[in-house]
Amino acid sequence: MPKSSSRTRSVRRSRWRRLGESAYGVVLVARTGLMGLLALLLLVAGVWTSWSTAKYAMLVKGRERGVLTVSACAGERCSGPYVPVAGTGRPRARVSIAQAAAPEKGERVEVVLKPGTSRAVRAGAAGVLHAWVPFAGALLLAALVVAGGMRLRRTAWGMGLLGAALLGAAFAAM
Repeated sequence: MPKSSSRTRSVRRSRWRRLGESAYGVVLVARTGLMGLLALLLLVAGVWTSWSTAKYAMLVKGRERGVLTVSACAGERCSGPYVPVAGTGRPRARVSIAQAAAPEKGERVEVVLKPGTSRAVRAGAAGVLHAWVPFAGALLLAALVVAGGMRLRRTAWGMGLLGAALLGAAFAAM
């Protein structure tokens, strides 16, 4: 059996070509890093916005809780008389709640008052889900960034479906 000379000859690339390939790699890494930071910024902003309302809806122990009867809606707020539950505060003639969290006129809803104000946040599962709606929107936006900028499609689908499920649950609970 004759020996075959199957030696492969390596082609040496020029210095400029090697530099161009490394620069392209740096650009790809920078793009992925920037898109990751943008997605993280969106998620942090969503949590920050949601937490300003969610802390009252979720951590109700020691807070003034009661029932609000919706009597009028104007602009973005609805208001009505407030009656405390089990002596946790005093009755008030007018307390306001965000119109998106309020039921129809004349209905009663459990609320938690923000300390030192006459503004209320809806309590219970519906209030918690409604408070996390900004985070759900941030998840949907971040999913687009993750899919388009980072090319992580499975992660993006998971984030998008989680955001859509949270929005759907909040809509169903209201």
